[in-house]
Amino acid sequence: MSVPVFRNYINGAWVDGPGFDNRNPANTDEVVGRFVKGSPADVASAADAAQAALPGWAAMNGPARGALLYRVAEILDSRFEQLGAEMTREEGKTLPEAKGEVRRAINIFRYFAGEGARLAGVLAPSERDRVHMFAVRKPVGVIGLITPWNFPSAIPAWKMAPALICGNTIVVKPASAAPLSSWRIVEACHEAGFPKGVVNYVAGSGGAIGSALVNARPVRAISFTGSCQVGNHLHAEASKRRLRIQLEMGGKNPTIVLADADFNQAVENTVNGAFFSTGQKCTATSRAIVEESIYDRFVEAVVERTRKLKVGDGMQPGIDIGPCVDQGQLDTVLHYVEVGKKEAGEPLCGGRRLTGAGYDKGYFVEPAVFAGVTQDMVIAREEVFGPVLAIMRARDLKHALEIANASEFGLSASLHTTNLSRMYEYIYGIEAGLVTVNLPSAGVEYQLPFGGTKDSSFGPKEQGPAAMEFYSDYKTVYVKY
Repeated sequence: MSVPVFRNYINGAWVDGPGFDNRNPANTDEVVGRFVKGSPADVASAADAAQAALPGWAAMNGPARGALLYRVAEILDSRFEQLGAEMTREEGKTLPEAKGEVRRAINIFRYFAGEGARLAGVLAPSERDRVHMFAVRKPVGVIGLITPWNFPSAIPAWKMAPALICGNTIVVKPASAAPLSSWRIVEACHEAGFPKGVVNYVAGSGGAIGSALVNARPVRAISFTGSCQVGNHLHAEASKRRLRIQLEMGGKNPTIVLADADFNQAVENTVNGAFFSTGQKCTATSRAIVEESIYDRFVEAVVERTRKLKVGDGMQPGIDIGPCVDQGQLDTVLHYVEVGKKEAGEPLCGGRRLTGAGYDKGYFVEPAVFAGVTQDMVIAREEVFGPVLAIMRARDLKHALEIANASEFGLSASLHTTNLSRMYEYIYGIEAGLVTVNLPSAGVEYQLPFGGTKDSSFGPKEQGPAAMEFYSDYKTVYVKY
């Protein structure tokens, strides 16, 4: 069976070149597709094409741009089943999770398509006689979008759609571990009839392509989601050129469980937040901070629930957890399991690489639960980005907040309680950009701002109306009449 080839997209044309294979992490014998490996020269060509297309695209009225975004959503919707299956095969998450993400990407394009008719500016009265003054939104220019592998459809969508509706032109650089889902969005843009040069796509090495993108002369802004290490490097490079930059990076997200919580709901939400999507979410629960009066009971219940999770190929029915995305991510998870053993003793369950029929050709690991974890331990401080949960003990809510906030990260957090006052103490006391109550720490919607605090994020928030702040600027006008 021939392997499909997916080419880069520059200036409205599909561009060939040497390729790299994208393999199924549940079965590495399967090549999902061969992608053209872009070069710094390709990035330069894409940025130049985006610059050339910018005046025409920016001059198009917002509702007309919105109509094209609606068309992208329709095309993606018509291929819903295909796109869900492809995401599972390239990234590993279960098919229901993949379909949920595809639906989210479709809804994001529809949401921002509607913003085309609502690109509101500012109108204010002047202190001067017969002066009319207002401010209108204008595009920033050419924007580089660097997207991760863990949400290979939703994150490209929530960067591409607001960037485009605001009148910017874009160069998309996907993660090499899962480039197909974002390629399909670019394909839909091509079929929807976007003018050439408005949308460009260059896959390839993160270091080479990312550096070329941040240094491409036409690029005026960078939106990045990924690791802190890469984000910090991009920030330093972008600052040299005074580029607008937006960074979404790591997390060490806590779930606080108080004694008055709905116990079963708290257990289910903690396990969901920690292990679904194989823990490969920046918003995943990696610390459970539990009030000591229910600590032992909670630990026992979480271990019992975790042992019931089924690990396997996400295309199969009844599977809860798919594989790690690649060998490197699997090695990282197994490394932190070994670190956890030295710090907190053997995990109460999980932590082994799975072998045997159905597992040998994939990157499968059992979800691991560690108890008796304290703040000084590595597994309580560093992001694992995999199915490893550290359970910690707290005296009360005040103590739990101290533990939760003793982190360089501040992306998401969750509280389980039935006490209204404690809920508000937590909401106003937790140092996180995304806060949930009686829900998993992971799981956001596109209608509200998304982003963290401290070392988790930098720059304006993503999604919802806040996205427009990064992808547009103001032109202020004074008229004497």
